[in-house]
Amino acid sequence: MKKLFALILTAILCLSLFAGCTAPDNTEGNTRIVTDTWGRRVEIPETVKSIVCLGSGAPRIAAYLGVTDMMVGAEDHDIKSESVLRDYSMVCHEDLKNLPAVGAGGGSGANNGYAEQIIMAKPDVILAGFSQEAAEELENQTGIPVVCVRYLSINFVDESFYTAMRVFAEVVGVQERCEAVLKFIDDCKKDLNDRTKDIDDSEKKTAYTGAVTFSGRHGFAGTYANFGPFIGVNALNVADEVKDANYFETDLEKIVEWDPDVIFLDPGNMDLVNDEYKTNPGYFDSLRAVQEGNVYTMPAFNNCGTNITYAIMDAYYAGIVLYPEQFADVDMATIGGQILEFMLGENFFEEMEAGGLYYGKLTLGQ
Repeated sequence: MKKLFALILTAILCLSLFAGCTAPDNTEGNTRIVTDTWGRRVEIPETVKSIVCLGSGAPRIAAYLGVTDMMVGAEDHDIKSESVLRDYSMVCHEDLKNLPAVGAGGGSGANNGYAEQIIMAKPDVILAGFSQEAAEELENQTGIPVVCVRYLSINFVDESFYTAMRVFAEVVGVQERCEAVLKFIDDCKKDLNDRTKDIDDSEKKTAYTGAVTFSGRHGFAGTYANFGPFIGVNALNVADEVKDANYFETDLEKIVEWDPDVIFLDPGNMDLVNDEYKTNPGYFDSLRAVQEGNVYTMPAFNNCGTNITYAIMDAYYAGIVLYPEQFADVDMATIGGQILEFMLGENFFEEMEAGGLYYGKLTLGQ
């Protein structure tokens, strides 16, 4: 009954809101089946010419694959403003800002698409970083196939991202570009690992990352176990002793117990940390990393899914700080520019740093 009602609603919208509304153009009637990231078998046109990208990661993948010109609608947050927090926004905003709004945007996985606006935009396929239930709901609301491309924001560019990229590429027919991007990521991961894999743990500095962003902003105690950039360079993350966790709020006294050699903090959340410092400077000054001036930035890489570019850059910066000898030939502006240029077609490293996602030392309380 729910599905029947959704189909009736779609018909009413087509008749009353958009005279002459038709299904996406597929005059030959040929279709094919693709399997999305949830294992759903979705029937789509043989040739896909137009798309809508919604939710966690989907617009970003479109940018990595170079197919944003296929988009016939965009999400509110990508239309309204350019944001350095989402890497693709820096190169796509000028193109996306003039498209009709077809969704709110966000990374929750919920269905936040605007059904009637999507119907009016008439994409061949909707690519969505949604939950399975949300995808099926939107498909029922619009009568347009929804292919899920949701990937996880855990570990260091894990396999779910590779799957999402390949699903998306299969839908739009850019498998060659997809494999080139994935090879570039693999080459970066191999370089990072090769520089650090043979360093004995006894020779490594211990590290802590705090003030991270997950489900909102956090102060000093917000941290990650299994932190992707640390995994990339085989770092000793003191928070890894917390099993069965990824991001969490730890106890402040636990950080004193860990007393890491190096502390990394998200510069975007330093207002929270500095407020905490003003309240209790003695606590922070008791930490060895603070005493020795070993506090550094670690820009956030999650915003509506993982910015793969930023995650790789953060791993290189962790390597520069933790293993200066092994990364002596690496300059952040150079490697950052190369990553952005290949993944997104434009080097906006300076704009990234000017927008608050910068690399360098921090002094608490300033």
